[in-house]
Amino acid sequence: MKRFVYINDDEASKELYCDNRISNRKYTLWNFLPKNLWEQFSRFMNQYFLLIACLQLWSLITPVNPASTWGPLIFIFAVSASKEAWDDYNRYLSDKKANEKEVWVVRRGVKKHIQAQDIQVGNIVWLRENDEVPCDLVLLGTSDSQGVCYVETAALDGETDLKTRIIPSACTGIDLELLHKIKGVIECPKPDKDIRRFDANVRLFPPFIDNDVCPLTIKNTLLQSCYLRNTEWACGVAIYTGNETKLGMSRGIPEPKLTAVDAMIDKLTGAIFVFQIVVVMVLGVAGNVWKDTEARKQWYVRYPEEAPWYELLVIPLRFELLCSIMIPISIKVSLDLVKGLYAKFIDWDEEMMDQDTGTPSHAANTAISEDLGQVEYILTDKTGTLTDNRMIFRRCCISGIFYGNENGDALKDRQLLNAVASGAPDVTRFLTVMAICNTVIPVQSKAGDILYKAQSQDEDALVNAAAKLHMVFVSKNANQLEIRFNGLILRYEVLETLEFTSDRKRMSVVVKDCQTGKIILLSKGADEAILPYACAGQQTRTIGEAVEQYAQLGLRTLCLAWRELKEDEYVEWSVMFKEANSVLVDREWRVAEVCQRLEYDLQVLGVTAIEDRLQDGVPETIETLRKAGINFWMLTGDKQNTAIQIALSCNFISPEPKGQLLLIDGKTEEEVCRSLERVLLTMRITTSEPKDVAFVIDGWALEIALKYHRKDFVELAILSRTAICCRVTPSQKAQLVEILKSCDYRTLAIGDGGNDVRMIQQADIGVGISGREGLQAARAADYSIGRFRFLKRLILVHGRYSYNRTAFLSQYSFYKSLLICFIQIFFSFISGVSGTSLFNSVSLMAYNVFYTSIPVLVSVLDKDLSEATVMQHPQILFYCQAGRLLNPSTFAGWFGRSLFHAIVVFAISIHAYAYEKSEMEELGMVALSGCIWLQAFVVALETNSFTVLQHMAIWGNLVVFYGINWLFSAIPSSGMYTIMFRLCSQPSYWITMFLIVGAGMGPILALKYFRYTYRPSKINILQQAERMGGPIMTLGNIEPQQRSIEKEVSPLSIALPKNRNPVYEPLLSDSPNATRRSFGPGTPLEFFQSQSRSSSSYSRNCKDN
Repeated sequence: MKRFVYINDDEASKELYCDNRISNRKYTLWNFLPKNLWEQFSRFMNQYFLLIACLQLWSLITPVNPASTWGPLIFIFAVSASKEAWDDYNRYLSDKKANEKEVWVVRRGVKKHIQAQDIQVGNIVWLRENDEVPCDLVLLGTSDSQGVCYVETAALDGETDLKTRIIPSACTGIDLELLHKIKGVIECPKPDKDIRRFDANVRLFPPFIDNDVCPLTIKNTLLQSCYLRNTEWACGVAIYTGNETKLGMSRGIPEPKLTAVDAMIDKLTGAIFVFQIVVVMVLGVAGNVWKDTEARKQWYVRYPEEAPWYELLVIPLRFELLCSIMIPISIKVSLDLVKGLYAKFIDWDEEMMDQDTGTPSHAANTAISEDLGQVEYILTDKTGTLTDNRMIFRRCCISGIFYGNENGDALKDRQLLNAVASGAPDVTRFLTVMAICNTVIPVQSKAGDILYKAQSQDEDALVNAAAKLHMVFVSKNANQLEIRFNGLILRYEVLETLEFTSDRKRMSVVVKDCQTGKIILLSKGADEAILPYACAGQQTRTIGEAVEQYAQLGLRTLCLAWRELKEDEYVEWSVMFKEANSVLVDREWRVAEVCQRLEYDLQVLGVTAIEDRLQDGVPETIETLRKAGINFWMLTGDKQNTAIQIALSCNFISPEPKGQLLLIDGKTEEEVCRSLERVLLTMRITTSEPKDVAFVIDGWALEIALKYHRKDFVELAILSRTAICCRVTPSQKAQLVEILKSCDYRTLAIGDGGNDVRMIQQADIGVGISGREGLQAARAADYSIGRFRFLKRLILVHGRYSYNRTAFLSQYSFYKSLLICFIQIFFSFISGVSGTSLFNSVSLMAYNVFYTSIPVLVSVLDKDLSEATVMQHPQILFYCQAGRLLNPSTFAGWFGRSLFHAIVVFAISIHAYAYEKSEMEELGMVALSGCIWLQAFVVALETNSFTVLQHMAIWGNLVVFYGINWLFSAIPSSGMYTIMFRLCSQPSYWITMFLIVGAGMGPILALKYFRYTYRPSKINILQQAERMGGPIMTLGNIEPQQRSIEKEVSPLSIALPKNRNPVYEPLLSDSPNATRRSFGPGTPLEFFQSQSRSSSSYSRNCKDN
């Protein structure tokens, strides 16, 4: 679909397209209440509680005052609605500020000052230096005589370096006065969110040009939110406005991610709901039977002789209302609140602040912190993530001569310096390609120094290295380049730029040497993108050996080449290139095809080798996280050997004899199939000496494997603990994440660049590094950190604590609701199974909202172990990965505890106060008091580290309980008049409380003592060591139950040994296609010996892809 934009025509586009009003608001003043209520009631649990609240309005069946349910329900909805309203109000203020900004536009040939929201498609907008671009514009003119301007796109893509934008060739030479009157039409695609691409055409109407079509690209645009820099003024025509700009189309709420804990809570909620229905049906039948038999014999029970048709439903519905509190109404709000606090803890963590750049950690997603503690696979980019992305030119090979091999720095190699000084032709050409085959912008500082603004760190390193070798890129004025070499000024005119793409893996420029008039093609790219196109007869063996040698050293390599073009050849090709650039459909593919017709018969000049150092702390971080049982996959676009060397240096894989690499390669389906089968066979073999086996695969073989042998590759993913995937594209990265997720693994993807965004968004948890490639990854991620080493603390400290706290909070919420509900059920057996409530409405309303919520909310401060201990013993993360703290087994324990405590409270309260000893209201208050006291001691028992705030919350909550009830006891109309005063004055009440606490907590304490003393877990051992002040040197191996691989891949019909070793497999010797690589001697890592992450009761099913 296309849109046609008529330049400087106020009426043509006014009715067709939206104005420039930005609106990120979710609500309006009129639709807030109905829309918010609709959203809240779209959740099943809220619908359930609304149904219960509505049923309580039926006076015939409600056992309590409807306020006991309506009160908490309205309170919880009000809290959620207030949060939504506050967030939306802040969005409104932000929109208002942007919409009311003053801008200059041309209306009927006259410059006018208007608000940004009034800009229409087709208007000409004028910008001054440092102005923010108010909408998407096609550039028409600038203050620069060559039609160039500079923009800062940090707000759009996170990249801080300035970018060049240029006017279309059709607008070249138009006077400033005529820009007000310019007329024409732009043919462009419908609005989209791709900020890297804009395929359009422009036709200017006479007298400006005679209807010639001029292609437009992203370089001819100024996008909304960018800033005009180093340019006095610029003007452009509005093509996309309002929410239809590329930035506006990129906005939106990402799909919510469901954590493993949330999924388990949903399952437990479903189980409780089923249990509740069963209880209601049983008690309902029993109640009706008792009514028809025993009740009619009692003189004080008066039932009518003829009841209406719904009489049989009354008692079951009463029990439904009575048992509705089994599902805690406050659990959603409580979890949202504590998860928000988890995110704030990450934001406030000063130990995760990058001191070099001042970059703090940030949690953009507040809902998934507990998933950090259950991560099983980390998929990481290499450049800028594991490495520093600070490129340093180290070595090069020019015409078969190696430079920098002796001292490790080619810039200090005397032989190279002499060749530069003598003006050796090959060296000069090599340096020329380094200096001008790029998109770098030279900028002169106030001190007179030349600084380079580069979008790529590789280009920055090459241009700076060329400058140090006396090939200085001095200036760039539109298409005119100026180079200073050995005191001489060389000028070149850039005729065409053949841009780099991930498919082509190379970039080229066509330049005209202004000194000789020759037209030259300069190219640089990956070895597989340059060497196959070398001219016939050129020996590239030395170049290939140099590439391999440098890759073995972990250096990044680029091959440089050139070719002299004949003028008629260039002219003919230029016509095709222009036509390809004018196509609106599949322009990128057409351009690549045309580029291929020029980039052949190249004379390869040599190879550059750039060092990208590891970030500080990367090896230690990976080693620690591997001990925690986390598997690592490296996904990179670099060469295989470079990736392997980086993997070795950062403890990604182990050297011989503990480490082994298996290579999956091939260019055809048959070769890849054979290689994959042999690697799989190797991975299935078990020996007494486990090995750290990793597989290596490149992008080409990966594409074939995923297309034709997906099932085998999925099995390999299950069996493999480490993988290195080289030369992979962004889409392949996302595919690999999806494969691991399909096997029900919890995945974390971490990267720093725009090419990592898809992988980050696909993973269960996305982590972005605020790096030199900008903030695109950080903005798209759930969490952003300044350095890779902070990942260790993010997972082991924040992730583990969040999981532990959420597991306790969620199960405790069910426990306190079940406790009060069981007491109600027991009371029904001595009240004629009539569905009568033991507790009054005020007590029930306050129970969930006030009496029991405050103590548990401060559990967000609880730490079972100190941070230092957790970091020292990462193996204990297994308890989180395996879901040991929140599963049906642990929930059954809390269920049993609530049942036991209900029996204790009910039995002691009934014995002390029932029948003729007191009023029913007093009995209910005694039972409620017993519940509050028991829960205070339960929270105290489950708390591992006490703070003043926790003591105040636990014991102060008891004071608040008595204070509230004394207040209601003083109100005659409350239904509790004088009750608490009478009870507190009786010694029997306090003796009852003592008996309830003693009988309820005694067995719990005994069980806990037995477990800690005779069957301690690894965590218990560490807790005891912390209390005694003695260090634990080793915990030994934490052996989880074996994961059944047969069950994992049963849909794949693959027979595997049942008791395979969970981690390491040896390499088959003499395997022809499974390449064996020896890495020399080295100290093996202490790996966490398990591939299983969950007990056998939760066997995962790998979905058949």
